[in-house]
Amino acid sequence: MRGDLVTTTFPSRGELDRAVAAIEALGANYERIDPTPPLARVAVPALVMDRRTRARLVDKAAGIVFSGWVEHTPATVSMPEEPELAAPGTCFARAAIMVLQACVADDTKIRLVAHVAGGIAPVLPYLNAVMRHASYTPAVDTLTYMEGNRMIALYPRRITIAKAEEIVDAWLTLERIRRTVEETWARRDEIAPLYETRKKPPAVEIFKRLPGTNCGLCGERTCMAFALRIWAGNAGVRQCTPLSPPEQEARRAALLEICPGLGMADA
Repeated sequence: MRGDLVTTTFPSRGELDRAVAAIEALGANYERIDPTPPLARVAVPALVMDRRTRARLVDKAAGIVFSGWVEHTPATVSMPEEPELAAPGTCFARAAIMVLQACVADDTKIRLVAHVAGGIAPVLPYLNAVMRHASYTPAVDTLTYMEGNRMIALYPRRITIAKAEEIVDAWLTLERIRRTVEETWARRDEIAPLYETRKKPPAVEIFKRLPGTNCGLCGERTCMAFALRIWAGNAGVRQCTPLSPPEQEARRAALLEICPGLGMADA
């Protein structure tokens, strides 16, 4: 059953401040989720409100840039309380969440796209060497891996995370990635970079991002059979015509995110 509360966040604190001012001008109620200092480099505070307030806010404040909206889920994990690190990042200075939406593979979880200030492309071969279950595609500078149920893809200047539990879990995941990138780069003299692809994402992750209609338009009887063809490199995402309409953009984007892990730069 759909809840009445929704969560949003912002690509910058300036947009957050504008949204807060607009809500308070409406006299509406809201809650604020503030990241603790250790998460300050990957998180902007999130706001929680009911759907009616959201509708009024969006109508009144058309110029505000929201990262997106998801059904609110209370935090499932605690935020760390230690002080923020004083030294700036070398490769991964900050992250800004640009996209926030329900995950197409599991709509009880969230999907996000974060832009990275800095450049992590030089770190990817080193991460590939130390992360034994990652899939690295040198041609498109992409590293894909699973962390628990989450599927994570690292690009030179952005990160995608699928199946985060809720916004705090998403922040913590981003911070773990940031620290792993920085720690690996700091140890690069001890690591032999690895430029080969070692492992593909599982075919079931492809299947979860297909429409599930079993329409047969791709030439296969089921979406699972088509997922296996994509996994084997014998088909491309664009052969799935139900993903073509604009309203399927989120599902199509989520599927294209994992294609570099299959060696498919343009699926």
